[in-house]
Amino acid sequence: MAEKILMKGNEAIAHGAIRCGADGYFGYPITPQSEVMETLMEEKPWETTGMVVLQAESETSSINMVYGGATTGKKVMTSSSSLGISLMAEGLSYLAGAELPCVVVNVMRGGPGLGTIQPGQADYFQAVKGGGHGDYKMIVLAPASAQDMYDYVGLGFDLAFKYRIPAMILSDGVIGQMMEKVELGEMKPRRTDEEVRQQCPWALTGKKGRDRNIITSLALDPHVQEQKNIKLQAKYKEIQENEVRYSTYLTEDAEYLFVAYGSMSRICEAVVDQAREAGYKVGLLRPVTLFPFPEKQISELASQVKGILTVEMSAGQMVEDVRLAVNGKVPVEFFGRMGGMIPSPEDVLEAFYKTFKK
Repeated sequence: MAEKILMKGNEAIAHGAIRCGADGYFGYPITPQSEVMETLMEEKPWETTGMVVLQAESETSSINMVYGGATTGKKVMTSSSSLGISLMAEGLSYLAGAELPCVVVNVMRGGPGLGTIQPGQADYFQAVKGGGHGDYKMIVLAPASAQDMYDYVGLGFDLAFKYRIPAMILSDGVIGQMMEKVELGEMKPRRTDEEVRQQCPWALTGKKGRDRNIITSLALDPHVQEQKNIKLQAKYKEIQENEVRYSTYLTEDAEYLFVAYGSMSRICEAVVDQAREAGYKVGLLRPVTLFPFPEKQISELASQVKGILTVEMSAGQMVEDVRLAVNGKVPVEFFGRMGGMIPSPEDVLEAFYKTFKK
């Protein structure tokens, strides 16, 4: 029988890392995600699985430690929150340019600047559009529960290694701090050095018996750099074709549609029920992958509904991608709160009525 434990979403990230066979975690504490590293320190996986857990001197150091570990084909990860991820932007671009797999967790807080320690969702552009320099993408997964936080660590590593790309788990302070029952999966052993060499022939595992591997994001010849970029863009297109993930709630007969991710999708699910009790056929689409974005699925639902309301804890970021997917078929409106304010179901329902009841 699977083991179920009551824990925070942040704690679930730590348990997911240990049980999926992660080799290393390098991080730096910042609210509201500090429990990730705290839980790893409490669990002491270096005594059981051999996983390295290290507090770096800064976020800049931690992402470069991830870069170093990723070059050897190891499952390495870090976590931070908002402004900490901003400090990692250069390293994330390096990782994408060098085609290195890793997992990065962002438990978002309100901004801009130092902002607040309260929850936010204003890092969407930073995550999905490539927060660092250059034409790069990361796979971005948006959990909506503590169980998702646990599950998406393993999924993130699977996708990262499948495509040799950084994968980000884009959570928020609500999901990171809320406590729920989490079903823990089986303990997967860390890969042996020989398994790493076989599964990651590109990695820096020692030159004996093969030609040397070179891992870099630098190409001074513009012709070479263009070909590297063309290769990356082809990879991103393949990901868009094959890895879209989403869930829907009561969309079969929906005449209006909510689009929301993370904690806002949980709130919107309750609003869907309330709106239906009042006689409005409302449904919800929740993107699980923010990149690749479920644009095809949203476009198809746009052909069915009269209007769409996107709900975010921001000034409106994902709404731009929703509007691009809809391409003018129906009105796409936005409702959001900022600065760490969490909209209630009543707030969202009132926004729906103001927008579409007429």
